[in-house]
Amino acid sequence: MKIQGGIPLKGTIKAQGAKNAALPVMAVCLLLKNATLTLNNVPDLYDISTMIELVEALGVKTERTKDVIKFNVPDEINFEAPESIVRKMRASSLALGPVLARCKKVILPLPGGCSIGSRPIDLHLKGLKQMGAEIEIKNGVVYATTKGKLRGRRLYLDFPSVGATENLMMAAAFAQGETIIENIAREPEIDNLADTLRCIGVPVELEGTGGVRIRGIEYSHSGTERVIPDRIEAATYILAGIMTRGQITINDIIPAHIDAMLAKLEEAGARFKIKKNSITVYPVKRLKPVSIKTLPFPGFPTDMQPQMAAALSLANGTSMVEESVFQSRFLYAQELNRMGADIKISRDVAVINGVEKLQGASVRATDLRAGAALIIAGLAAKGETIIEDMVHVWRGYEAIDEKLKSLGAKVELA
Repeated sequence: MKIQGGIPLKGTIKAQGAKNAALPVMAVCLLLKNATLTLNNVPDLYDISTMIELVEALGVKTERTKDVIKFNVPDEINFEAPESIVRKMRASSLALGPVLARCKKVILPLPGGCSIGSRPIDLHLKGLKQMGAEIEIKNGVVYATTKGKLRGRRLYLDFPSVGATENLMMAAAFAQGETIIENIAREPEIDNLADTLRCIGVPVELEGTGGVRIRGIEYSHSGTERVIPDRIEAATYILAGIMTRGQITINDIIPAHIDAMLAKLEEAGARFKIKKNSITVYPVKRLKPVSIKTLPFPGFPTDMQPQMAAALSLANGTSMVEESVFQSRFLYAQELNRMGADIKISRDVAVINGVEKLQGASVRATDLRAGAALIIAGLAAKGETIIEDMVHVWRGYEAIDEKLKSLGAKVELA
């Protein structure tokens, strides 16, 4: 992507459906038998295409019309996921729970994804073992089987992992009896998954204190659900508006989903107006420095950490950003420094000395959110920025070039 920076963004856009919500609710189709799952508001992204490839390889037929996908699931599905697809995306691991629950066996190569550090699926496997699965890992492939049904029981997650919560919720759909999972992730995507499980007939009760109760069923049925708006995409555009000293409105969002970021922006002196389903940001000269630590929801999201660091690189003072969720999440720092930022990394903390302006440069997106951070930095920088390896960005941002153009940005794809 080539960006001519320094233009204040102006206008209105609509948030896309959430990638991180769409992927697990798509995996719910693997629990169906001779039935159909219809999902609305599904974004058009590389990761969505990969998940479609995966469920089709497992025997599901799909029909896509704009942002609606229908999953037609036959009587029998395959239990072995092709390595060539799984290696493309970490979220492929979401097939583990539903396929094991439905087929009583699953073969799944360990998945790939962004280079942001160690993200093992130990918690997924530990929970499935506690439910009665026998699991072996040979040559990077998970072999899981169960004699009869998985058994409902009380599980406690050592860390509120989003992926483990989702996998175990889907596995519990056909388990014998009741499954209670404690210390679950509380991200909005979990609520979207619970709604989708309910729409196919699975009784799910979410407890506000970080627990979920699921009663296993014999048969699922067809259902329809809507993917929630993408809070990370919306927050990225909010920061783009702030960094370029523009005025933009993002519609079709749920402001409560980005409370932690809005609180930090308010502390930093940003100006915005929140309505029921939209946020408008207004120009400010420079943000004030703030300190941030990433935490599981409702804390500050790790997926917004690189973009927030980009915004704070122009703040009037020194900010501290601590990463407590993923390793290797600061790979973007050296790229921002090429643009004139002053970011020093010490283990899991970034010290960001704000500068008055950024300068366009040739940089590389090391992962999805790093790419987003470089784009919004390029929009604010003086001169031309060229971002290589945009393939990462297409995994999470639908038509980002077109949306930015609609806000007055000068961007083109090379």
